[in-house]
Amino acid sequence: MQEVKGTGFIYLDNAATSWPKPPEVAEAVVHAIQNDAANPGRGSHAMAVRASRILFDTRKQLSKLFNVRNPNDIAFASNTTMALNMAIKGWLKPGDHVIATSLEHNSVRRPLYYLEQAIGIEVTYIDGDEHGQLSVDDVAKAIRSNTALAIVNHSSNVLGTIIPLADICELMRQRGIKVLVDAAQSAGILPIDVRGMGIDMLAFPGHKGLLGPQGTGGLYVAPDVDLTPLLHGGTGSQSEAPEQPDIRPDKYEAGTQNTPGLAGLKAGVEYVLKQTVQSIHEKEWKLTQRLMEQLLPIDGIRLLGPKLGEQRTGIVSFVVDSIDPSELSFILDQHYQIAIRAGFHCSPLAHACAGTSSTGAARASVGLFTTEAEVDALADAMKEITKHYKL
Repeated sequence: MQEVKGTGFIYLDNAATSWPKPPEVAEAVVHAIQNDAANPGRGSHAMAVRASRILFDTRKQLSKLFNVRNPNDIAFASNTTMALNMAIKGWLKPGDHVIATSLEHNSVRRPLYYLEQAIGIEVTYIDGDEHGQLSVDDVAKAIRSNTALAIVNHSSNVLGTIIPLADICELMRQRGIKVLVDAAQSAGILPIDVRGMGIDMLAFPGHKGLLGPQGTGGLYVAPDVDLTPLLHGGTGSQSEAPEQPDIRPDKYEAGTQNTPGLAGLKAGVEYVLKQTVQSIHEKEWKLTQRLMEQLLPIDGIRLLGPKLGEQRTGIVSFVVDSIDPSELSFILDQHYQIAIRAGFHCSPLAHACAGTSSTGAARASVGLFTTEAEVDALADAMKEITKHYKL
């Protein structure tokens, strides 16, 4: 499906949405639409029961992946942004203090800013260095008596930096502070054990490392965490009552769920479990190292994030002297059929760490199905492009 330069299209934008998907994902979506398209939980007829089974089986597969004891502690959402909003707005109260990182996506920064203005919460952002590395000591120093939540971006969508999540979770556990993890770039790519690591809430996408369709994702909520629902409405349960049901997952899932999409997500998670997260991460890391090794010697290119040989997720962001990242992305697309992403990646704080607040950056991101030939093609294209711009 993917080919090297000159013969077809090369997709290196997996940090936004993974592509291609395993064939099983599309097959599961089509099968659900054709055979199980009734409303889950809204009827007792056979098709509605099959639809409900799809949702529960998807929760079960996600529970295997994240080591969740009770699948009903996973609430579905349309994406990571919605899941983060569910957690942030459902947990924080007026006067609460929040610790977040300088690597946060706007899906964290903007809800926090809204609550700062609306109800008077306080936020401390922990600065990272130019490579996005954070100090756990700095996190500890930011804790206050009214700190109610720590939000941790497991891996930066700009720099690929992997945060010392287990250490931060242990620190917060000792202080009785809940931890919300943004797993947008790590779910299905890095090992995540919510019980072993002490994660209280985990927001994850279905359409990235889990290889599912867009419009899917979810939020794990630990048994001792009680959130105010973001949405109120029909659940198919306790319909005679005016208040939202207090049972999980119904409490957090108002409205008809995306059954075909979740059927595809189930297939994607099963594929990840079969491949193993460890092998996926190892493959992506080797590809990023291969790309970095070829880009580093090129005059005028500066790589962002962890140095060569250091752990990172499958993201290689870079800036090029005298070439605007958006122009570079256009050239790669139009002349080389290579898809990357340019700009600020909805994460201006991470660009501040990297010193690219005024320019943004170009971001290439590999995935499970990326080949060595494809990263080589990008490197070759960059050699040609930079040589042309020197003339």
